[in-house]
Amino acid sequence: MASKKNGTLYIGVTNDLVRRAYEHRNGSIEGFTKKYNIKYLVYYEIHNDINETIKREKSLKKWLRKWKIELIEKSNPEWKDLYDEITGQ
Repeated sequence: MASKKNGTLYIGVTNDLVRRAYEHRNGSIEGFTKKYNIKYLVYYEIHNDINETIKREKSLKKWLRKWKIELIEKSNPEWKDLYDEITGQ
């Protein structure tokens, strides 16, 4: 999730991406994402194993910001909000 192109980034894990992205978009949950207006889904990965998912999340959180931006831009160079993509709209 991001606040805007090249803005503040947030990495998290969820078992329901649509619900969680909706909560971030609407500021439903108090905390970091609401405080910094992080509401755009700009990158996501889908994993089947929760342990591997958490391992990947922890790894990404340790990455340099530059690496995270490069990862996003490989699949989403324009930093489009992918919410409609995941909801089928």
